[in-house]
Amino acid sequence: MPASMPSVGARLVRVWNGHTNVVDVVEGGYLFEGKVHRSLSAIARKITKAHWSGPRFFGL
Repeated sequence: MPASMPSVGARLVRVWNGHTNVVDVVEGGYLFEGKVHRSLSAIARKITKAHWSGPRFFGL
């Protein structure tokens, strides 16, 4: 994981369309809605239904 990315144990929070989305950084990826994803971009796409840079979406 690049140095600019959050460390294991960090929590990312982003409000989108009035819904608070919480992502936990875990070993091997990002935990969102009970499933580990390999990239933040996949999570951002799931939340917005559009292509986003995951780090940009979460303000990293």
